[in-house]
Amino acid sequence: MSHSSRQDPAKVEAAVAQLIQALGLDARVDPELDRTPARIAEFYAEAFSGMDPDGSPDLATFPHPQGDDLVVVRDLEFHSTCVHHFAPFFGRATIAYVPGDRIIGISGPARLLEWYSHRPQLQERITTQIADHMERLLQPRGIAVLLKARHLCMEMRGIRRRGMVETSTMRGTLAGAAGVAALGQSRG
Repeated sequence: MSHSSRQDPAKVEAAVAQLIQALGLDARVDPELDRTPARIAEFYAEAFSGMDPDGSPDLATFPHPQGDDLVVVRDLEFHSTCVHHFAPFFGRATIAYVPGDRIIGISGPARLLEWYSHRPQLQERITTQIADHMERLLQPRGIAVLLKARHLCMEMRGIRRRGMVETSTMRGTLAGAAGVAALGQSRG
């Protein structure tokens, strides 16, 4: 697995070793901790693979005769890491658009979700980044993005309650009621 050009696995490993020590744990006493810094460095390289400033998901677009088509990709699972607490959040996304004169390959919305969620992130930001990227790429007549996620930073600290966080953006012909219907949301 390649890692972001911003990441330095050796520094991540050293920082994790210091964190383990700062927490009062000792790898010399607990052999299960022996490779933990290296494992976490490898995990972060994969979990934060969307941080490469020179990278971008490889997305194919195709000509499309305009019509009243609606493209909806539903129930895309995703996970990310809260930028405030470095705790995981995870859920499902629905991405819908009304094409202009171009469409994206069917895996395109999933690739965008993967790209923007693989970095320390806010759910709200992922939602708008996907919509912004698709607008730049396709100039669709309408776009709607909905993310529903559980946040372990809310469940494991602070309020310590489980709940679903929903974020959405609806633009163009999918603004308002049309976007709500496309995303399968209920109003109110």
